[in-house]
Amino acid sequence: MIRLDHIQRRYLSDEVETTALHDINLEVAKGDFLAIMGPSGCGKSTLLNTLGTVDRPSGGRYLFGDRDLAALDEAALARFRSETLGFVFQSFNLIDELTIRENVELGLVYRKDAAGDRRARVEAAMDRVGISHRARHFPHQLSGGQQQRAAIARAIVGNPQLILADEPTGNLDTENGAQVMDILTSLNAEGATIVMVTHSPSHADIARRRIDMLDGRIVSSVARAI
Repeated sequence: MIRLDHIQRRYLSDEVETTALHDINLEVAKGDFLAIMGPSGCGKSTLLNTLGTVDRPSGGRYLFGDRDLAALDEAALARFRSETLGFVFQSFNLIDELTIRENVELGLVYRKDAAGDRRARVEAAMDRVGISHRARHFPHQLSGGQQQRAAIARAIVGNPQLILADEPTGNLDTENGAQVMDILTSLNAEGATIVMVTHSPSHADIARRRIDMLDGRIVSSVARAI
C-alpha cells in the first residue's frame, strides 16, 4: 500500500541545516497497524506528516499504491488527503464554534457527496465511536475522551484508506486512553490501515508492528506475534 524509498527531510533556517529524517525506508501493507516510537525530537511526527503529505520530503520517493505522490501539485494533494487519509491529533483540533456534528462533517469538506449521503456518513461515523448523543453539543461541553472520539469520527467519516494518529491518547487519562485504543483496534480489525505515533509502550504493543526511531532514523522494527 505504502512504500517510502530513501526519504530525507531537511530544514534550513538562519543558514543552519537540520536533517529530521535520514534515509527512511518503510513499507506499510493494507490492513497494517503500525506504531512509531522514540524520544522527543527523533522524527516521529515528521515521518507521520510525510505520510500525510503535509510535509514534503527533501529527497526519496513516496509511493501510495502505484501513485508517486511527489508528482502531485498542492491541489491534487489536498484532494488525495480528503479522499484517502484520516487524521487524529493529540490536541483533538476541533473547532470550538461548530457543533460536534458540524466538526465531523468537516471530514467531507472536499467531497461532492449529496446532502443525504453526507448526513448518513456523519451519523454512521458518530454512531461508530459512540458520540451521537453529543451531536448538537460544542467541543467545550465534552470531556477530553468524548472530544477525541469526535475527532476519530471526523477522521473516519470519509472511509479513508489510511488513518494517521499522532499521540491520540496523549491528552487523555488511562480510562479514556484505553477507550480510544479499543476504537482504533476495532477499526483495524475491520480493515482500516493505521499508523500511530505514541510514547506509550503498552499502546504500541497493541499495534501489529512497531518501529523505533532515533535521530531521524529507523533503528528497529518488530512485528507482534498474532
